[in-house]
Amino acid sequence: MVQLVSPPGWPGQVRPPGAPGWEGTAVNWLLDICPPEFRGYPVLRRHEVVLARFAVLHVEACQAAVRRGLSEARSVLRDVADADTVERAIETWQRESARLIAERRAVGLVEEALRGRRFVARL
Repeated sequence: MVQLVSPPGWPGQVRPPGAPGWEGTAVNWLLDICPPEFRGYPVLRRHEVVLARFAVLHVEACQAAVRRGLSEARSVLRDVADADTVERAIETWQRESARLIAERRAVGLVEEALRGRRFVARL
């Protein structure tokens, strides 16, 4: 019997690699984290590895946007918001950064699995 292993950071919405229909759950999850326009591109719907690569780049672009938002928040927002609001905006950027770190790991794991990598349980 083959043991199905989901590594730490694997998205809960995606069945473990090797489970029946796991690729379909991966495609659905990838489409959910990408911009809605991606659903309209036939190549992304037909080729899950290509979709995964697009998803990785999309998440990395979001991470870059968060880094920029954090780096310029005080200087850009100080003229349009009070200090408390600016600090709350910075906290929001920080929470989004943490979420995106986890999402980047998850999408990377899904991409690796779609490329054929199988994960093994560690003791």
